[in-house]
Amino acid sequence: MANALEIRNLTKKYPGFLLDHITFSVPQGSVMGFIGENGAGKTTTIKLILEAIRRDEGEIRIFGKENPGSEVRSEIAAVFDECCFPIDFRPSDLSAVLRRLYRQWDETLYGQYLEKFELPKGKTVKEYSRGMKMKLAIACALSRKPRLLLLDEATSGLDPVVRGEILDIFREFMEDETHTIVFSTHITSDLPRLADGITFLHKGKVVFSLPCDKILEEYGVMQLPQAQLHSLQPEDAVCVRRGMFGCEALVRDRRAAQKKYPRFPVQPVSLDDIMILYTKGETL
Repeated sequence: MANALEIRNLTKKYPGFLLDHITFSVPQGSVMGFIGENGAGKTTTIKLILEAIRRDEGEIRIFGKENPGSEVRSEIAAVFDECCFPIDFRPSDLSAVLRRLYRQWDETLYGQYLEKFELPKGKTVKEYSRGMKMKLAIACALSRKPRLLLLDEATSGLDPVVRGEILDIFREFMEDETHTIVFSTHITSDLPRLADGITFLHKGKVVFSLPCDKILEEYGVMQLPQAQLHSLQPEDAVCVRRGMFGCEALVRDRRAAQKKYPRFPVQPVSLDDIMILYTKGETL
């Protein structure tokens, strides 16, 4: 399958932060969940993809092209966690501007999204709630008819009902097999319902980029007393977290770990658990 997005050795240096030669790819027709703690480098990566900032090193290929022209760039849309539309604009004002900027702008589709999201056409952006602003931003992005949709915390701060509505829209968007989504989010519980793959960024480095099903099926967390931590071989644990009442060890193959260490229970792990163990844990 062709890749919609390929990133190789991408590097960006700031005072106190380094996006450190990250590499991953996103197959066309898939949704990649992009996870990591605050400051891990997710927003920096998305801005580099959009050429909003300049990379120091590395390669970015979009639809197979390293230096895509305006025609390819017009097929990319992004939604960030904050609405950046002029606060005195109404939906019709946005349409008047965006139809001049994007030749693929679909006025009919835009109207359908406004209706589906129940966005009042007579109100200005400043009169919208946070959830309504995010729906408006998503409606504008999707009405450009992009092939690649970049989402940077587009559902953060929204209640579960609104998030569910938006996830349904993304699922509808993905019914077209030429469409691709990169979905950066802290709400990792949403990802198993939508994502095909997960790329985990920690302190500016890619920890893994794997199919979502594989992660949830194979990774696990082992519970063991701190006094028994010495019995765990370093190659069998990704990292460990010491606590007041014992230790947790993240393992890549929970069935193999349970067989090798039958005294200690090994349970399935969530994406949240993996993030916490990586960010708060330590290697043996």
